[in-house]
Amino acid sequence: MRILMAMALLLATPVAAQTATGKAAAGVEAPKERLPTDVRRLTILVRSMENSLKLYRDVIGLRVNYDEPLTVSGVALPAGVPGNKVRLVLLNGNDPFVGWIGLMEYSDPPLEADPEYPKRLKAGGHVLILNTDDATRRCAMAKSVPGVTFTAEPREQRYPGRNGGPVIRVIGCNFFDPDGTLVELNQIVE
Repeated sequence: MRILMAMALLLATPVAAQTATGKAAAGVEAPKERLPTDVRRLTILVRSMENSLKLYRDVIGLRVNYDEPLTVSGVALPAGVPGNKVRLVLLNGNDPFVGWIGLMEYSDPPLEADPEYPKRLKAGGHVLILNTDDATRRCAMAKSVPGVTFTAEPREQRYPGRNGGPVIRVIGCNFFDPDGTLVELNQIVE
């Protein structure tokens, strides 16, 4: 089952959401008490680790904090078979604990992949929303990554403010990553 990640990286941190300049986003406040759950990570099963790293590390700017070969049981993660060899790479943004992205490539043997990349979302699909420092530039860079398919060019969008706050303005683009995850790469405009 796929995970719906709409706004999870922005909302999961225990501090107030911030714009690219480090200011608190309008209408977003730190919780007065800790909630029982943090959204830690979304792990994406990938066809090519190198293509995925070109996007998430080199273009989006996440930092690799773990890169190891593993042997999986095939039980907890219902993919492949017991004994499969994989490479797991974990990347993080500004928070050292929440909002990570995992990339897992099955190498021995490789996982079967859908021959076609998605063109539209369906029930069970998911959207990964990432806030960045320069959405226009990073969106342009994403076009050079093999397998990235754009659904919307960079543009300004406006959303009703949270908790009666001012309108939230973001500049961003939307694209499917090399493995079919829909990414919204945006920048909060102050």
